[in-house]
Amino acid sequence: MKHYSILILLVLLFVAGCSKQVGMMGTVVFSDDGSPVPFGNVILSTPTFQSRGELNKQGQFAMGTFGTNDGLPPGTYTVHIVAVETLGDSSSYSWIDPKYSSAQSSGLEITVTKAIKDYEIKVDRNPKPRPGR
Repeated sequence: MKHYSILILLVLLFVAGCSKQVGMMGTVVFSDDGSPVPFGNVILSTPTFQSRGELNKQGQFAMGTFGTNDGLPPGTYTVHIVAVETLGDSSSYSWIDPKYSSAQSSGLEITVTKAIKDYEIKVDRNPKPRPGR
């Protein structure tokens, strides 16, 4: 019976902790013209946590902890974005400035304290032209 009580307590603590998730959705756009980044991933991280949201064709994403869009724990996150296209010759090209592909160099940070439904992240295009264009 004692083990059963401990198990119930642990489940209740887990559920209580999950209820503090904060909804987080947004859009990634190019800084020069406001057009959406049409594919890639947004990664939010702390020293002990990481969440990934996939960009759709409109540049929109939703963040989640256990599922696609169940939210994040409140806090401050570093942000990096990967928007790499694989080219026909097995090489790849980043549509955004490569500095955004690392949390250490992106210069992006988000503080999540309440539900954010329309957070906009502006990024620069890759200064190097896409091969073949």
